[in-house]
Amino acid sequence: MNLQPTIKAQKSSKILLLSGGVGGAKMAEGFAFSQYAEQFSIIGNVADDQEFHGLWVSPDIDTLTYTLADEIDKEKGWGLKGESNRVLDQLKKLGSDTWMYLGDKDFATHIYRTEQRKQGVRPSEIASNIARSLGVNTPIILPTDDAIHNQVKTEDGWIDFQDYFVKHGCKPELLGFNITAIEDATATPEALKAIAEADLIVIAPSNPIVSIHPILSVPGIRDALEKASAFKVAVSPLINGKTVKGPADSMMKVAGYRSDVVGVADFYQGLIDGLVVDKQDLSVLPELSQRVEHVFPLDTLMFQRQEKIALAEAIVGLYQDAKATGYRAAGAQAQAQAAGVQESTLDLTSATQADSSHKPKPEPVL
Repeated sequence: MNLQPTIKAQKSSKILLLSGGVGGAKMAEGFAFSQYAEQFSIIGNVADDQEFHGLWVSPDIDTLTYTLADEIDKEKGWGLKGESNRVLDQLKKLGSDTWMYLGDKDFATHIYRTEQRKQGVRPSEIASNIARSLGVNTPIILPTDDAIHNQVKTEDGWIDFQDYFVKHGCKPELLGFNITAIEDATATPEALKAIAEADLIVIAPSNPIVSIHPILSVPGIRDALEKASAFKVAVSPLINGKTVKGPADSMMKVAGYRSDVVGVADFYQGLIDGLVVDKQDLSVLPELSQRVEHVFPLDTLMFQRQEKIALAEAIVGLYQDAKATGYRAAGAQAQAQAAGVQESTLDLTSATQADSSHKPKPEPVL
């Protein structure tokens, strides 16, 4: 890939990534193994956390941790490499429901996390301890220490996202989205500090609906982002109207957005200064320019580590280009236009199908 920025970024710039699991972990790997690793930190999604076999499992945080530890199962994109399944096989013999794959070494992570939680240790501290034990130096920050959970509505009612995604293979028709206990959640001081101090905030190519929106919905997080002086850029998870992996495209439609890069731009409207799209989406650049000040067409497919690093370093370079020419942060514009806006502008209790006559300023029913 030819991703040479025209201006070399200063290594002192602090970079913060908002990320989900598999897709976001690729972007995290790019930054963590780049020349900007020492200035890099992550806020990860915890709304997919769920109990299995009495153990607290945090899929997205674990995927980020295992990826940066270079211990990820690269074939699956999650879990630990070199796993065995003896515990899960025995649980199955005993009659337990084993649709959620957990390897033997992975079980140790969940046992440790559950023990620590029962002892009253903050989830943020637990996540840091796990990362440190695996040799991960990049701060992996939780947006909240409170338990919040993604749920999706189907014809049979509300179910946890992991049930929909893993157990049912995304087959039930989606009717709506919800994040339980989000109103009572409190942002961690680490997350608020990271946002306030960042020079560049990148939203990973994660699912906007179930990976990024839960982070933004934690009371205090979106407000902090809007007030932040950082340059904010999102990387589209959609390429030519499709996701590389996962149900983000269909979820965008149900949430009331177009399932393409224009829908992604609308989803983050008022929050971002720039949007990175794949070069396959060049045809919609005129539409995007009406929604986002800076649009960056790059090669965003990431398979090998060098491709991930190249994309990460290109984003930093593009930020420096924008900084050199002068820009006004999207958050500052939003503050000037509407004081007192609510923490989350989205209603996750119902959804309708988006149509082709999408307006530049949509009325989402997510």
